[in-house]
Formats: sequence, C-alpha cells, structure tokens
Amino acid sequence: MSIGWIGVGIMGEGMAACLLKAGRSLVVWNRDASKADALRAAYPELVTVAASAGDVVASCAVTYSMLSTLEASAAVFPGVLASVKPGKSIIDCATLTPERMAEMAAATVTAGGRFLEAPVSGSKAPAAQGALIFLCGGDAALYKEVQPDLEVMGKADFLFGPVGAGSKMKLVVNMVMGDMMVALSEGLALCGAAGLPCDADAGLLKVLDLGIMSNGMFRLKGPKMLKGDHAPNFPLKHAQKDMRFALGLGDQLGQALPCAAASNAAFIAARGSHGDEDFSAVYESQKTA
Repeated sequence: MSIGWIGVGIMGEGMAACLLKAGRSLVVWNRDASKADALRAAYPELVTVAASAGDVVASCAVTYSMLSTLEASAAVFPGVLASVKPGKSIIDCATLTPERMAEMAAATVTAGGRFLEAPVSGSKAPAAQGALIFLCGGDAALYKEVQPDLEVMGKADFLFGPVGAGSKMKLVVNMVMGDMMVALSEGLALCGAAGLPCDADAGLLKVLDLGIMSNGMFRLKGPKMLKGDHAPNFPLKHAQKDMRFALGLGDQLGQALPCAAASNAAFIAARGSHGDEDFSAVYESQKTA
C-alpha cells in the first residue's frame, strides 16, 4: 500500500526521494503544487499527487508530514484530522513545540488514529542522503512499525518516551547548534577584525579543526561563510524559530539559558535581511556588529 507524504519542501523533498529510491510508492500533497508535480515527474510510476492533505490520509494507512512552521501546521492539520479514523497513522517530522505535538496527538487518537512525533536532526543534504537522525516520541508500536522507513531516510532513530519528548530533544539539539553557529561567527568576525587569517588552510578554521573543537559543522560551514555562500540548507528564520521554542521550554522548566538568549538575539538581528538564507548568514551581521 502507498505511503502518504505531506510537505515537499527543503527537507521533505529529500526524505520523500529516499523512500522512492527504495521502491516505496507515495501519495503526495504540498501547498505549492508545483513541487509535488515535480516529484511525480521524477518518479512517475511511484508518485500520485493528491488534491488535498485530507485526500492523502484517506488514501493511506500511514502518512508522514513535514511542514516548516507552526503556522503551516495550523493551516494543514485540520484537513489531515478530517480524514483520520481507526486504521490511520500520522507521523509528524516537523520541529514544533511540544505542546503543539501533544495537541495533534490527542486529536488524532480521539479520532481513532495513532500518532508519532519524529522530528529530525539534519538539514537538506542529510535529508537527500538518507542520513537524518529521528528523535521520536509517542506510540511505541507505531514506532516499531515504521522503523524500516526511518532507516531508509536516516542513519539513526530514537524513541525518547511519550509525545513531546522527541520535540524537546530536537529543541535542545538545535539550541546547541545555534549557539555553536553564533560562536563560530563571532570567532571569525573577531579574527578578521584583528587582521588574522580565518581560512581552513592556515587560519582560524585550521586551528579549530586540529583541536578539541573540531566538528563537522565548522568544517562544512566555515569556508562557505568566508566566501559569503549562504545557500539555504537550514534557513536562518527557522533556526531562530527553534531558538525561540527552546527558550520557551527553558522558561517553562525554570532553566536559565543565557547563551541561547544571546544567540537568539543574534539571529533576530540577522533575520530581517538574511532570514531566507542559511543560518550561517548570521555571520554577515556579526562581522559588522
């Protein structure tokens, strides 16, 4: 039976393509129909484009959703819910608040369906490469059932507990990543202002890579940042959204997050002019601050 897929954006396109390359057939819907049509053109024997999100759920026992924002979720989920009944399962892979995930889970279960949150750690390239990390919460039996799909789309998957636990872990992960990006941006900015080399051959990036602070993100993003290449793999406006959600979680738990608060302020400062670029574009604001 076909798998349902809602959302063919920066992340959803690569994730859906991984399933298609593995031979899965998909029923697809996207708010911008041209993206769903392009996926069908690439895999004409495996992709059916549905007229609505509700039609996707009506046609499939299992439906994945990958939407970018709370606003997108709020706009699309009512149509999804209208088609939920016993025998239907929803797996939501977006980065939303734990409260939003809990609301959707409760509504899905009340309608007779099952729900699993499965936000991912990783950006555009890992999505296309099937190298995401799934951070799940919710129905344990459903998690086991869809693990073969998760293994096609990712390199690891975890079940952290009830709905909300996966989203909380995702917010922690993205908070740390945001802090790291702002720290790298400040370091490159200070290094450049001091007249020192920043490059990966004999400058700051090389020094960092030789020591305990060596990491894949600095190696990947650093040279691109110095060239002004901020082609979006993880848009800055979404990084800031996740920092805001993490700060909200910290406030609920009484956990001070001063570094995250400062990083969030840096992303906000860059959002107006660089929001649609990669989150590495925070460097453009930092080096002129």
